[in-house]
Formats: sequence, C-alpha cells, structure tokens
Amino acid sequence: MPMFPPQVHHSHLTPLRFLQRSASVFRQKPAVVYGDRSWTYPELEARVNRLASSLTAAGVARGDRVAFLAPNIPPLLEAHFAVPLAGAILVAINTRLSSSEVAYILRHSGAKALVVDTELAHLVESLLGDLPDLKLVVNIEDVPGGTRLPGPDYEAFLAGGSPEPLDWPLEDEDETLAIDYTSGTTGKPKGVMYTHRGAYLNSLGELLETRMTSESVYLWTLPMFHCNGWCYPWAVTAIGGTHVCLRKLDPAAVWELIREEGVTHFCAAPTVLIALVNHPDAPTTPLDRPLIISTAAAPPSPTLIAQVEALGAEIIHVYGLTEVYGPYTVCEWQPHWNALPAEAQARIKARQGVGYLIADDARVVDAEMRDVPADGETLGEVIMRGNNTMKGYFRDPEATERAFAGGWFHSGDLAVMHPDGYIELRDRKKDIIISGGENISTIEVEQAICAHPAVLEAAVIAIPDDYWGEAPKAFVSLKPGALLDAEELRDFLRERLAGFKIPKAFAFGDLPRTSTGKVQKFVLREREWAGHEKRIH
Repeated sequence: MPMFPPQVHHSHLTPLRFLQRSASVFRQKPAVVYGDRSWTYPELEARVNRLASSLTAAGVARGDRVAFLAPNIPPLLEAHFAVPLAGAILVAINTRLSSSEVAYILRHSGAKALVVDTELAHLVESLLGDLPDLKLVVNIEDVPGGTRLPGPDYEAFLAGGSPEPLDWPLEDEDETLAIDYTSGTTGKPKGVMYTHRGAYLNSLGELLETRMTSESVYLWTLPMFHCNGWCYPWAVTAIGGTHVCLRKLDPAAVWELIREEGVTHFCAAPTVLIALVNHPDAPTTPLDRPLIISTAAAPPSPTLIAQVEALGAEIIHVYGLTEVYGPYTVCEWQPHWNALPAEAQARIKARQGVGYLIADDARVVDAEMRDVPADGETLGEVIMRGNNTMKGYFRDPEATERAFAGGWFHSGDLAVMHPDGYIELRDRKKDIIISGGENISTIEVEQAICAHPAVLEAAVIAIPDDYWGEAPKAFVSLKPGALLDAEELRDFLRERLAGFKIPKAFAFGDLPRTSTGKVQKFVLREREWAGHEKRIH
C-alpha cells in the first residue's frame, strides 16, 4: 500500500513554529513588555527576522554557535528564535560567572558570534584576542555606561536586516537548537545539547502543567540563560501570552509588576520566594487575581509553600536538571488532597512528583538499576529518559556515555519512591552545594583555594544559610610557617571564581582524616549542621 509523502503527514517539531503562529494569530496584543516599551507579536517576529538575517549576512552559517551574555532583556528573548532561524545554535551564558568561566564556555563552544550587554562586557574585554573562533561581537547598550567592545550596536545591527520571513533551515527536528552549560559541578562545565523536538515538547509540557492561556502574563524572574529559561521563551510565545522582561531581580519591582502588569505566572527558586514573601512590599491580604508560581532548583520547604500560598498564589513544584531541559517532574496535584489540612498539603507539595505528560516516568533505582521499593524510605538514584532528555554533552562523548549508562540519564540525585508513585529527593550523590538555586562544585572551589601558595590542602562543604539555603565553607590547612587570613584568601579567590562560589566562611587548621589519609567531610558536615535541619536537595 503506498505511503503518503512525508510532507503530508509529518512536519518537524520546532519552537520556530510558535512565533510564526502567534504573529499570525495575535496581531495586536502585546508579546513583550519592558519598562515603558512594548512589542506586538508581529513586531517581535519582524525583529527576530532582522536579527536572523543580519547574523546570516555577517557570516554566521548553519551549525555555528552564537553566544549571548545578557540579563533578562528583550534581545535575549529574541535570540531564542532568531539564532535557530539563522540555522545556528544558541549559547546563553550565565551572567554570574567569572571572566575565566565565560572564556572557557566561549572557547569550548567555539562561538563564532557574541552578543553582549555593555554592563557585562568587562567579563570578555580582555579575552577577545584569545578567541580565534569569534568573528563577530555585537553590543547591547540597554543601560547607560558599561564597556563597548569593537563591533556594531544591537539596534543598528537589527536595522541592517530584513523584517521579511525567512525559510526555516531545519532538516531534522533532532538538530541541536541550543547548548546550555552546566555549573561545572564535577569540574569544567559541560555543554548540554537541546534539540528542536525536545524544546518544542517541553514547552508544551510547561503550558499544560501551569495552565497558561493567551491571556497569561509571564514575568521573567527566572534567568533566561538557565536551561533556556526552562523553555518558557518558547512556551509563552506558543500560547500567545505576554512576556514581561525584568533586567534585575528586585523584590519591590516584582511586586509592582505583579500589580501593574497583571502578572499571572512566574518561576523562581525557593531563595527568591523567601525574599519576596519577606519583603515590605509583599501583600498583606490575598492577591486579587490568580498567580501561579513554578518553583524548583532546591526543594521548597513546606513552611515556605504555606507562606506563599497564604498570599493567594498557587505553588507548582517541579524538579529537573539542565540535562532534561529544566523541569522533568511535577508534583501533580490530586483533587482529594484538597480536603487535607494546609500543613499536610504543603508537605505533599514539597515532593518532586511524577514525570511531565510529555516525558517518560522517572525511576528510582539501586546500583544495578533495579527499581527500589515504593515505600517512601529506600534510597535510590533518580534516572530519566524520553522526549525532554538532552541529546548529549557537546564535544564530550565520554561524559555522554557515562550519563546515559544502561539507556537512561543518571541524575546523580538520591530519592525515595512513595507508594503513590511520587518521588521525593533526599540527598545528592556528589558533594554539590546548591546556594540560591546555583550549583557550586566543591572540587572547583578547593582547587582554586589550593592555587594559593600558602595553602597545603582544603576541603569545602555546605553550611546552613538563612537566606541562600546553604553556602560554601572552606576548611584550610596551611603549609608549615605560612600565614594567611580569610580576607586575603577571599581577595585571591575573587580573581578565580564567580562571587557566589566564594566561601562564606573559612576555618584554618588540621583536617580530620580516615586511617587511609582521606579527609572526612562527613565529620565537618555533622559539626556545622548540628542543631540545624539538614536541607534536602
């Protein structure tokens, strides 16, 4: 029996379709609001087309990497469509990184073009002569001041392009759309490859789980550089919602925008929620319109969930990693839980839950990859696979093979499986520190400390922190006769680490060891966490 031609019954799944449709359907409603400016969907599409055509005219070719170093401003949103429309691959860089970390990402990705906000340009100014792959730099002057690098202004660069629609360059929906670099929890960051298909499906998953509509107004509190903003640049556009951009996270500004712009959705780590609910501008009576908040990065405490929901907002707790496009599971709410007391509801909502509708089920397994008993007590590793799992690590087949052992992605997170099929995280396999939603590698910090000539050895662990959840503390032993104080060491680390990775506290002295000479980090942890409830990641 003859088959239908492929183009009749099949079209590639790509987020590029989202903007194309919304520009055709929603021709008057605002697509983007930023300060006192706004753009309709047709205007957004025209800007995206201009950027894509300008990149192509500047020599950006199919498969080239285009890096963006910018806060949550419209150009970074535009890049999520324009870069793949030009056939290139988007590399959105963490704005909190140090110059050396940014340099590593630019070199490893082989970025051919860099679009940089002038306020962040100092991070790359000294690198330009040592980036042989970089052929184009474009400056975004969003706020006065900053550093202008050799290259055109962003708006002038767009003006040279065409607003007319471009043909999609896509030949395979599994082509790489973006590369997202991890926080380097085991040393150097890894480049996680997202595909057009995965981003398309995960975007639909976000819409389904958060119940977005074309009337939704999404506030950009979550960094767009982080897992491509959990795919929300594409998701909000797909449904025809309104993006409200926010250059800098400020609790007072968040509450003002919620009131003035009618915000209905945003995403935030628990650290951000703590800052919001404790800010003087937080509402004293329940909100007068629905507000849905997706939270992840570190599990929110039941207390925090109760505080936020007392304001009239609804918490949706999700869980995932960079390797799975951000959220992979959600604590899917069951109607019969509504009859439970508020405290019991908050405890349930603190679980990580079940796989998204577009994902496979997450499993909790032992070392032989056998499912652990669903008893809420037996620990195992969370493993995932399916539509919203990464394509692999860019230029790192060995790490990809390790991560995909046995045909599943190994998260490195330890959890239990409850009898109802919901997972709950209990610990991390690695000594990772999660501070304010950002991962910090103890190995990286230890190596930076040991680069000081006075240091003999160092061990870094997480300690309790009322604001960030946890923060790094360094235990340092010095070489015989050497002198070093905390402030001098902190100054030394500022040149080598991003600010949030620098230990909050230092202790100098001998380190506890096993009989074989290994540092006993668990002894240090027990000492620091005595009297505190250990936070579960």
